[in-house]
Amino acid sequence: MSLAADNHDLIRVRGARENNLKNIDVDIPKRRLTVFTGVSGSGKSSLVFGTVAAESQRMINETYSAFLQGLMPALARPDVDVLEGVTTAIIVDQERMGANSRSTVGTATDTNALLRIVLSRLGHPHVGPPQAFAFNVPSISGAGAVTMDKGVREVKERRSFTVTGGMCPRCEGMGRVNDIDLAQLYDSSKSLSGGALTIPGYTADGWGVRIFTGSGFLDADKPIRDYSKKELDDFLYHEPTKVKIGDINMTYEGLVPKVQKSFLSKDREAMQPHIRAFVDRAVTFATCPECTGTRLNEGARSSRIGGVNIADACAMQISDLARWVGTIDEPSVAPLLTALQHSLDSFVAIGLGYLSLDRPAGTLSGGEAQRTKMIRHLGSSLTDVTYVFDEPTIGLHPHDIQSMNRLLPQLRDKGNTVLVVEHKPETIAIADHVVDLGPRAGTAGGTVCYEGSVDGLRGSGTLTGTHLDDRRRVKPEVRRRSGVLEIRSADTHNLRNVDVDIPTGVLTVITGVAGSGKSSLIHGSIAGRDGVVSVDQTAIRGSRRSNPATYTGLLEPIRKAFAKANGVKPALFSANSEGACPNCNGSGVIVTDLGVMASVTTTCEVCEGRRFDASVLDYRLAGRDISEVLALSVDDALEYFSTGESRTPAAQAVLARLADVGLGYIRLGQPLNTLSGGERQRLKLATHMAEQGGVYILDEPTTGLHLADVEQLLGLLDRLVEAGKTAIVIEHHQAVMAHADWIIDVGPGAGHDGGRVVFEGTPADLASHRSTLTGDYLARYIDGS
Repeated sequence: MSLAADNHDLIRVRGARENNLKNIDVDIPKRRLTVFTGVSGSGKSSLVFGTVAAESQRMINETYSAFLQGLMPALARPDVDVLEGVTTAIIVDQERMGANSRSTVGTATDTNALLRIVLSRLGHPHVGPPQAFAFNVPSISGAGAVTMDKGVREVKERRSFTVTGGMCPRCEGMGRVNDIDLAQLYDSSKSLSGGALTIPGYTADGWGVRIFTGSGFLDADKPIRDYSKKELDDFLYHEPTKVKIGDINMTYEGLVPKVQKSFLSKDREAMQPHIRAFVDRAVTFATCPECTGTRLNEGARSSRIGGVNIADACAMQISDLARWVGTIDEPSVAPLLTALQHSLDSFVAIGLGYLSLDRPAGTLSGGEAQRTKMIRHLGSSLTDVTYVFDEPTIGLHPHDIQSMNRLLPQLRDKGNTVLVVEHKPETIAIADHVVDLGPRAGTAGGTVCYEGSVDGLRGSGTLTGTHLDDRRRVKPEVRRRSGVLEIRSADTHNLRNVDVDIPTGVLTVITGVAGSGKSSLIHGSIAGRDGVVSVDQTAIRGSRRSNPATYTGLLEPIRKAFAKANGVKPALFSANSEGACPNCNGSGVIVTDLGVMASVTTTCEVCEGRRFDASVLDYRLAGRDISEVLALSVDDALEYFSTGESRTPAAQAVLARLADVGLGYIRLGQPLNTLSGGERQRLKLATHMAEQGGVYILDEPTTGLHLADVEQLLGLLDRLVEAGKTAIVIEHHQAVMAHADWIIDVGPGAGHDGGRVVFEGTPADLASHRSTLTGDYLARYIDGS
């Protein structure tokens, strides 16, 4: 018997207009693997994440009580006319895991929680409940009188409590201790009012300094070296105290605890580059001598199962830990061991068996973080849900992509809808259905160019179809090196005392399977040297107030050019400063908070979304006001700032770099939170290209790039090398490997099966020898097999 319920086999999208989508209609088949393709910025994420997944999450949130909804982020309805057939969406994006210094792979995946329970049940000697093995829980005890209201009278009782935690008391569960170099915090020959503090953000007229000068504890005009012992102690170590500065109540505390709270409590990898440079200068980190970096106190380390304590277990490579857990035969905790074994086996199945549970979560690459999030879904019994993946092959060697290509169909075959945003031809090839967006990026994209099978895509004539079977030949002649950068006895992470020479003056590609030690080799040995510019994978955090002009520093010369032409202050031409529209404070929109309902965002009626005060828009440069200039695309702005009255060489230089990385179509004032992952990656690359150095390290620059964009990236690398620079690229993309002058292959496997250099030479030699996994896949790529 056929029921109406059997007919709902499509997700129907009608009139989608989110971001750059141009009122598009799409039918997405359910219980199939659909891959969304198109150049970076064509609208793939706007359709999949911003429309389908966002509406699914919003509708699920609406099923909860108003109280719970108040604790959740309020999601606005996507800009779409009709969205039918949507199922529960599980989103696995490429956002790096929170760079909290207390978060590890074990805590982020709940695997540590299972391990702690096992130790609390089976460990000898028994030291307490599961929290006794948690490095984030301190051991505390207390006693005192409590007063209880019994209705007719108050009763006082004495109460005491004890919490047994696993936190190391010396380092407070951080695994490392730090000392602060006071000479890096201030210049003792100067006074506070004379600019003694050398900490980023502590300007003489800012609140960071005013709280010291206005506290009454210190003489603002006295050089710090002339302070008495008490003044110096008040300045550096004073306990938090309430003080009144003018009419404002504030908390005064010493400089050292202030710096510790504002800088050292944050993860180093999450800091802005200039803050990170300051911390590297001012703070020396050392492994905690008491816990030897395990973060755990003596009690937690003393309890063992068969000679293994929780610190040993967390330090093991996960593939080894899975084998060890398999040897524990204890029926009393069998369900617990089964769940732990499944979690660990999932790590191995997804290609992360080389990690350890004590690995800080903030050190995972985007690809590793995404696969770590996938683990909890691999053994799920849920069916008829929609899994949404954002480039799941990021950071994967061609060998690892084959494993991913087995996992995605497995999820589909359970009866789920799998939606994948992807650029890699190997993953596009396994799709049941392809939706290609374009034809270009930004305003030139946002339309559906093709829907259908992979074979049909090849003959469709779209940019993706045209480039799908592209193969780059190895160069007949490679450049000659001008010298070498020596690496000797490198032993960071899994490296095994590696000695290798990196040639200078050429394009060198460092490759190998995920977890083989590529990044450890380069970032651990080369990145900190003088004259080295390193472009890593950390994501750009973007808000509505930040845009390409502010992020790249382009706004500074533009403001100065406007100020000079009109004889006024540069601050007027910043929407985040004096030039802001007073009604919307320079954001261009008014956000009305409706509690548990989605906030309503409307264009500011006063400035009409231009963000600037009306008086500022009277000032012009070569016939345009500042809002019109920020509305220009990079290509148009490059022409505008190259000639006539508006000629500004400093702006030209920044714009030329943006055009070089293929961002000529983005608008200068476009909010960063509307840019795709690939666009943000290239924006970051363009910014780093401004830094002066002889050696450039690029960590997976093809992340988020369409096949057609890779060609432009290779041209950029060639220009770098031809300008006399050295380019070192950590990469898995075969087109970049084939284009290299020299390849260093690290492996042969991941974790303790890697950490060695297994090949050095030209791409042609690597492909012809086929002696490594990389060589085999490169040869297949060149042959087109």
